Amino acid sequence: MPSPLNRRDALRLVAVAAAGGALMSQKAFAQETSGETGGLMPGADVCVLTPATTQGPYYFDPALERADITEGTQEGVATTVRLQVVDGSCKPIEGARVDIWHCNAEGLYSGYPGQTGGIDTSGQTFLRGTQFAGPTGIVEFQTIYPGWYPGRTTHIHFMVYLNERTALTGQLFFPDALSQFLYQTVPPYSDRGAERDVMNSNDNIARQASRASFAYVKEMEESYLVAMIIGVDPNAAR
Repeated sequence: MPSPLNRRDALRLVAVAAAGGALMSQKAFAQETSGETGGLMPGADVCVLTPATTQGPYYFDPALERADITEGTQEGVATTVRLQVVDGSCKPIEGARVDIWHCNAEGLYSGYPGQTGGIDTSGQTFLRGTQFAGPTGIVEFQTIYPGWYPGRTTHIHFMVYLNERTALTGQLFFPDALSQFLYQTVPPYSDRGAERDVMNSNDNIARQASRASFAYVKEMEESYLVAMIIGVDPNAAR
């Protein structure tokens, strides 16, 4: 497990800690690609088709179109998740529906019984929501930095619909250095009496998802901005 980090060290590593090794810088990664990238979010990774990953056991659709998914009940580090849906030519997809869901600071999902410690959250809908992309293909959610639970690294689930059919199911991943800093030093994450057992390097889903699924993270004055471009094949929704 990583050693404790101070805040400056954690933030310095945000841009390079991923998938068990060094994540290529945004500038270097952009130089590998060709084609039109006009209109893409600054800071987020370049446009590539995002690999599909498993939906996981905790998805349901609460039919809640909303930007703030904390419901005012979830404690944690304030985080804005900004996603831009584009096609294989890097053109934004207007009208795309994006669902996200993730666990809270205690590692619990809403709406399910029998989670870690036998906790039942049936009937609850925290940290779930839907947004529809505007002309730029961007959706934005207000949430908290996700916690962790045994067997998985830190992540947020997302699902993109281009019509009635699912076009892409994926997961968004975070720099281990930043996650570890928060989990060790910031309540309520640091209040847990256990240490996480899985990092990006030994999470099979994160490795399958590749660097295209690792978010750009920026420290704001009182929160974090998490941004990622989701490249979708429109043919997958036909």
